[in-house]
Amino acid sequence: MNRSTGGIDLKRREAFAKLPSVDKVLANHKIQDLLNDYPRELVLEAAREVIQSKREEIIDINDEDLNSFHIQEDVLINDVINSTKNKFQLSIKKVINATGIVIHTNLGRSKLSPKVQDELIDIAFGYSNLEYNLLKGKRGSRYEHLVDIIKILTGAEDVLIVNNNAAAVLLVLNTIAKDGEVIVSRGELVEVGGSFRISSIMELGSGKLVEVGSTNKTHIEDYKNAISEETKAIMKVHTSNYQILGFTESVGIDELKSEDKFKGIPVIEDLGSGVFVDLSKYGLSYEPTVIDSIKKGADIVTFSGDKMLGGPQAGIIVGKREYIEKMKKNQLTRALRVDKMTIAALEATLRMYLDEKDAIENIPTLKMITCNIEELDRKADILFEKIKNLDIDAEIKKEKGISQVGGGSMPLEKLDTYIITIKPNKFSVSYLERKLRNSESHIIGRINEDKYILDVRTIEENEFDCIIKELKCIFE
Repeated sequence: MNRSTGGIDLKRREAFAKLPSVDKVLANHKIQDLLNDYPRELVLEAAREVIQSKREEIIDINDEDLNSFHIQEDVLINDVINSTKNKFQLSIKKVINATGIVIHTNLGRSKLSPKVQDELIDIAFGYSNLEYNLLKGKRGSRYEHLVDIIKILTGAEDVLIVNNNAAAVLLVLNTIAKDGEVIVSRGELVEVGGSFRISSIMELGSGKLVEVGSTNKTHIEDYKNAISEETKAIMKVHTSNYQILGFTESVGIDELKSEDKFKGIPVIEDLGSGVFVDLSKYGLSYEPTVIDSIKKGADIVTFSGDKMLGGPQAGIIVGKREYIEKMKKNQLTRALRVDKMTIAALEATLRMYLDEKDAIENIPTLKMITCNIEELDRKADILFEKIKNLDIDAEIKKEKGISQVGGGSMPLEKLDTYIITIKPNKFSVSYLERKLRNSESHIIGRINEDKYILDVRTIEENEFDCIIKELKCIFE
């Protein structure tokens, strides 16, 4: 036994001895060429890591496989080259979303429309009139670029943009309700992504939270009984990321605004995922639009730019001019302001909403959410045939499935879709998922019932060939 173990240890030491030194790796002609394009420190770090990974491989290898183990110098050198290139790339990378979740929080939420790409590149790589009024030839406001179009789309008196919707709620409350009380229904105290709660944001806004009603039922009398001399605002929060079903009741903005007891008290509504289009006409559940809230009498409405709206990350505040003017003078506004790229991307996205048909066809989020089942069937047929033609050693099927809106929006909405499922015969589904995720195209799918799933709803047709290329490499 000891003699056998000693033999194994000797073979391991022999395997370690075959590993090249860092200096030898750096002297390789391919690595010398690499040093002409990449920093030496980066190549050196990659070489050390690859050699260390080989050491760990020798330590972990099964005893019976040790006899056949050998170091392939070309493979090792290529690993160093690939590692160096990966280290030099941006950490944030383009991925292919094959999950079927349209507004995927982990994958950057909404995609911008390709139609605006050239304009955004011009803004990014040149000077712009961000805070310069070209007509008057003097300093202007960065928010002027968005005010007119949002006023047209919402009917609001004024507009202010900050860096996200949580910031929008914070700024509104800090301006309107600082050192006072804000009344809100218990059933609307939502928690958003990353464990951020509406109640916590309210407290940061320096307003005292007054909870009324119960989780499932809040009546107009609950609001009336909570009114005091300290009341600075009433807040409504649209529960876009969950729904309470069954024995429920809530109070609408129009009902609050009709009560004489609430005269002079601003009503704030946080829509979360704001929309400008009534999606019920496309077969989806009704989601309150921004214009509906304004028409019902909301004094201030806040919503996100990068969820259902389909634009960049931003918090949009619309409503009565008297309140928004105060927000513009709040010192927090400068800390929360948006940059030129956000303004340009948001303006370009909003411009499409001037024609609803244009918005549905050209804003990726809306296009994917409203895509009909016949179109998804057609896309699935194309991808299925492409994968079948690879003749890979796996079970390939085209099946019906369910997509999600995502992004904390429309939680009960089930979107019928078509999926392609892949079940490899010679390796695990988790191995396939990992290889596709870490491939050059970074394909993000999902696993269900021991099958790898590609949902065509969130895959662009021009991405099909990338998927085929990566599958071919994995199964070769």
